[in-house]
Amino acid sequence: MAQAKIHSGRCGFNTTVEATLIESDDGDRVRLSIQSDCKSCQKLGAILTEVDPYREITYRGGGPLTLELAAKMLPHTACPVPAGIIKAIEVASHLALPADASITITP
Repeated sequence: MAQAKIHSGRCGFNTTVEATLIESDDGDRVRLSIQSDCKSCQKLGAILTEVDPYREITYRGGGPLTLELAAKMLPHTACPVPAGIIKAIEVASHLALPADASITITP
């Protein structure tokens, strides 16, 4: 399991993502649990409950389901939650090593 804790910035909303690898004969899947103070992220989390990790790590083909759904449900394109979800998926599925990521804004 991998967990991402995301503080979205000025809006003040916090989101926690738990990603768990589910191995099966049909291929690996990642189950997601997304808890958020943000109503838009709550809606995203209610729909985005399981993904193919290989789809999530590339723009090829249909691109990440996370980004497809985020484009429909989140009002702000700069929201870091979709990237945090994908990072958690990568780590849970052993496609990336765990490491913190950050964005620092200066005026």
